[in-house]
Amino acid sequence: MGYYPRVRSKRMQGDIRSWPEVDGNVRIQAFAGYKVGMTHVEMTDYRKFSTTAGQTIAAPVTVVEVPPLTVAGIRYYDETELGLSIVSEKWAENQDKEIFRRITKQTEKKDPPMVTEVSEVRFIVHTNPKLVSGVPSKVPDIFEVRIVGGDVKARMAYAEEHLGKELHFSDFSKAGNFADVIGVTKGKGFQGHVKRFGVKLLPTKNRKHRRMIGTLGPWHPDWVRNTVPQAGQIGTHQRTAHNIRILRYSKNEGDQDINVKGGFTNYGLVRTEYVLIHGSVPGAAKRLIKFRDPARQKTPSVENLTISYVSKESKQGD
Repeated sequence: MGYYPRVRSKRMQGDIRSWPEVDGNVRIQAFAGYKVGMTHVEMTDYRKFSTTAGQTIAAPVTVVEVPPLTVAGIRYYDETELGLSIVSEKWAENQDKEIFRRITKQTEKKDPPMVTEVSEVRFIVHTNPKLVSGVPSKVPDIFEVRIVGGDVKARMAYAEEHLGKELHFSDFSKAGNFADVIGVTKGKGFQGHVKRFGVKLLPTKNRKHRRMIGTLGPWHPDWVRNTVPQAGQIGTHQRTAHNIRILRYSKNEGDQDINVKGGFTNYGLVRTEYVLIHGSVPGAAKRLIKFRDPARQKTPSVENLTISYVSKESKQGD
């Protein structure tokens, strides 16, 4: 029930629906990238209570290409009884022409807000898929990124300073930190009871069908409850993977080149900046995924991560 409703996501990218409170210097609280594929690395096990702590282990990693984001505008919010309300909005003067493939016009500028009127500041950013050869679409995606840290005046100054400029992954986080990864899972279409919920197969002797449920429920209540496993949509759901460790952030140059022989399956070559994250993340190759500050972090970050080997063998089979 924790995954209900199992409906299709409205968009092929995850929406950041909550922002954890974080102290420290002024910085952005989210980033986005394109899922490339997976490989494996040899590294020193950084997990303190692992049975292989301090030893060299092989670990699966996901490669995510993270080209810079462009700050297209700023939104200032105020906290009201009904939630956040937009106080003012400001857009950069020289916009990338690609952004107008996504929007037709920009909201007229309002008067600059007073510090006392603002409780939250966010960037309106857009991706730059034209820099990524593995993604066929060249239409940028637009979303909001919250600015955190310091006081409101410092956040407003940070926003004005970066308006119209590029943001890099290093402005969000670094290797050794945790992040929540938000994405949309692979779509599997309309599937039956067994594949969707893993219910037990029925016996063959007294049933006409095996791959369905035995009953829709009792007589009373006299309706079918939503807890009854039934056929329906599976996949294309928004999911959040919590506390994913960032193992490396690189410009993809020299000995930090990540490309495997023949390119990554269904993606191709990584040509811009990338990150390696420990384990797998939801979604198919080429799909936009978003990083956010962890909401449930308990384990501290790691300062020194030692990766001795990154596999660059072909992922396309023999």
